[in-house]
Amino acid sequence: MKLRTRLVIAFGYILLAVIVALTVPLAINLSRRARAEFETDTLITAQTLAAYVGAENMGHPVALRRVLSAAPPEIERVVVTDMDGIVVYDTIDQAVGQDFANGKRPEIDSALRGVPDAQVRFSETDQRTIMVAAAPIIDETQVGVLRVDRDYGEVKAAVRRTVIGLVAIGGAGLFAGVLIAFGLAGSIAQPIQHLAASARRLGKGDLSTRAGNVGGAAEVTELAGSFDEMADRLERTVAAQREFVANASHQLRTPLTGMKLRLEGAAADAPNDDVRRQLEAADREVDRLSETVDRMLTMAREIEQGAPTHVDLGDAAREAVERWRDRAQRLDSMLSMSGPGVIAQANPADVAQVLDNLLDNAIAYAPGQIQVETGATGRDGWFAVRDHGRGIPAAEQHRVVERFYRGRGVPAGGSGLGLAIARELTQKWGGTLTVADAEGGGTRIEARFRVVRVGGGGAA
Repeated sequence: MKLRTRLVIAFGYILLAVIVALTVPLAINLSRRARAEFETDTLITAQTLAAYVGAENMGHPVALRRVLSAAPPEIERVVVTDMDGIVVYDTIDQAVGQDFANGKRPEIDSALRGVPDAQVRFSETDQRTIMVAAAPIIDETQVGVLRVDRDYGEVKAAVRRTVIGLVAIGGAGLFAGVLIAFGLAGSIAQPIQHLAASARRLGKGDLSTRAGNVGGAAEVTELAGSFDEMADRLERTVAAQREFVANASHQLRTPLTGMKLRLEGAAADAPNDDVRRQLEAADREVDRLSETVDRMLTMAREIEQGAPTHVDLGDAAREAVERWRDRAQRLDSMLSMSGPGVIAQANPADVAQVLDNLLDNAIAYAPGQIQVETGATGRDGWFAVRDHGRGIPAAEQHRVVERFYRGRGVPAGGSGLGLAIARELTQKWGGTLTVADAEGGGTRIEARFRVVRVGGGGAA
């Protein structure tokens, strides 16, 4: 997920939490306040109407109707009871003579005790929520109770309108906040994206890339400055490397060419066949050394240019077998190769050098039948060199890939660098090099790389 998206989501989440934390309590308080105001207004109306009713009107419905006609229009029903709770007047003439002091109407019971009361409850008769308020009728002494009914739906509607308004205001605030967050996140993320793009160009080999003035926060500006300083040092280092490569190429090729000419001349004038064979062998070693130098210089240039990074392990193994076949035959070894072509992510020169080091070790220290295999397992492509020698002790298998390590009982000669270099070249491409006992005796050394696809070169 991009930084801008993360920032917008985080800001939106915080803003939503703040809006909810403010809106919900406000809506609850407004609902409570609206109910309290509605209840108070209804109770005042009931007390006001009760004050108009005197003892002389209690037994005269016509007089009560005349007195109570002053009730506000929002009052839907007025009921008057005597001190026993018996209804003596009902504006809708529905409950006259009924006992309202039966425990089902707590506001009546409270008013009969001289305490005005208001309640919100569900009316079974009307199938809706109503507000009822009852007040004692006092004419020197209490002579009865007056109760008024009022529709509570208008309070609910008012609260609902208020809540909808709050939600709309909160939603508008959230939308505006997200827009502001998007712009703010862009101002933060854009310099970082510019810096990331510069890093990608530098990684692809454009050493002239500089981040420059990316803007943004002081920390980002400081990071861009550090990036440019690193790019400057890297460009100087690569320039020095190029100069070294050019000088090394010239200085190595000249003595190798002279050595080859002298060996060829000496072989032509050799006094006997044995000396001639030794000189020709030395000449071949010089050719091999020249090829190694050429391969290393080519590899340096390819790494600098960033290509190539794909290699067919089958072709590389077949070419290595052909390259080492003559030397193997001279040292009583026989090379064979099997397995499919596997396109792996690695540099061809690195893979060739790994194969050369493994085959050189196998021929030198375990002459005989030597097999090179290729294959793919899951996301890994691999090749393995297997010999039929006396093997490597288990305690030393993890150490033979260390620099300058030579196992016990190994014949004299060698530097102890071959397997270490092979491991480093393999790891350079995210691969692994493992040493293990081979089934049936001998040693099997396997190099694994990330596979691109299966199919390519074949067996030899």
